[in-house]
Amino acid sequence: MQVSVETTQGLGRRMTVHVPAERVENEIERRLRDLSGRVKMDGFRPGKVPMKVVRKQYGQQVRSEVLNEVVQQSYSEALEQEGLRPAGSPQISLKSAEEGQDLEYEASFELLPEIEVGGVEQIRVERPAVEITDEDLGNVLERLRRQHASYEPVERPAQDEDRVILDFSGTIDGEPFTGSQAEDAPAVLGAGQLPQAFEEVLQGAEAGGEWTVEHTLPEDLSDERLAGKTAQFELRLKRVEAPVLPELDEAFAQQFGIQEGGVEALREALRSNLESERDQAVRQRLKRQALNQLAERNELEIPQTLVDSEIQALREQSGAGEGEEVPDSERSAYEETARHRVKLGLLVNHLVRSQGIELDRERLMQQLREMAASSGHDPREALQEYAQNRQLMESLEASVIEEQVVDWLLEQVQVEDQPMSFDELMNHDAATA
Repeated sequence: MQVSVETTQGLGRRMTVHVPAERVENEIERRLRDLSGRVKMDGFRPGKVPMKVVRKQYGQQVRSEVLNEVVQQSYSEALEQEGLRPAGSPQISLKSAEEGQDLEYEASFELLPEIEVGGVEQIRVERPAVEITDEDLGNVLERLRRQHASYEPVERPAQDEDRVILDFSGTIDGEPFTGSQAEDAPAVLGAGQLPQAFEEVLQGAEAGGEWTVEHTLPEDLSDERLAGKTAQFELRLKRVEAPVLPELDEAFAQQFGIQEGGVEALREALRSNLESERDQAVRQRLKRQALNQLAERNELEIPQTLVDSEIQALREQSGAGEGEEVPDSERSAYEETARHRVKLGLLVNHLVRSQGIELDRERLMQQLREMAASSGHDPREALQEYAQNRQLMESLEASVIEEQVVDWLLEQVQVEDQPMSFDELMNHDAATA
């Protein structure tokens, strides 16, 4: 087998492969002889069909199958022979595949870049130092009370946190549309449950008021006929109800599964939950800092093949159909994020190899158990589901080994504690997400 490789541009390579005709023809002949001993045809006894008849009936199909397989096998052999590591699947172009002639084809692909990670010891990350305070617990308890509030009618203007009972009907160009009408619809003011145009007229309004308001429908509505259109709504406020918060007592604690210990036991349960949220948020903050700085300190030539695949994945995550081609007009929205994720993936994979990091099976099982517990599933059933779906298991394995790489990174970098409140930590984490 003869192989030649030329550089097209950057990481791009064009590899020309010549496979001796004997390799192809011998395999075709072997398969046809095997078929002649098994195939059944009218007018011939089993196993007695002449080769020329078998060749005429199945020759083209067998040749096509053999050519495909020889191309795949020889492509892998050529890569190994030349010491090449492709970044993705190749584009294959047959140059010669005639009977009796050498098989010749071109394979175009991009290489994975050569990577030498540096600057790890210069990475500086800030670790949030957060204590869970009584004030934090009080804030959570207050939110829980508001979430479990009951409502009573009041004879005063509506304000934030009140529940308003509405009738409304909407039209576009004088015609009603799906979801444009409701009676006795409840909504809490200031909770983001109503369009801004509704909020503006209802704040400070009293029961019995009526308005005509305009509201522009969202651009991302599934019904393209309505997306971005301006609708006119007739709005009537029927009732204003004020929240009545439940007492902070044993009965309240029991609503959250606390059967003994009352409010104090609820506080301890909440403290444990907040500490768990804090630890996860701190971990994510450290991880982002370490990985982002790793990427900043190491320049790479990034294969466009991998970027294109990542753009496709990002678009599908945003709700696009699987396998849909990404329009050029949308590529720019995903390009930067895709390049960053590909770069991090290459760096992480390099560290896995260079530092000899092996998958921690116990950590994998622990994460699987935690995922099952959070979703209310039996861990054994979750394990079986992942064991039967290799794609799911590979995704989980990649997640675990990435965390192991982060562990290694955080042992090498400089870490400084930064005091902050729980709310500062969580608000920053939510904004970053």
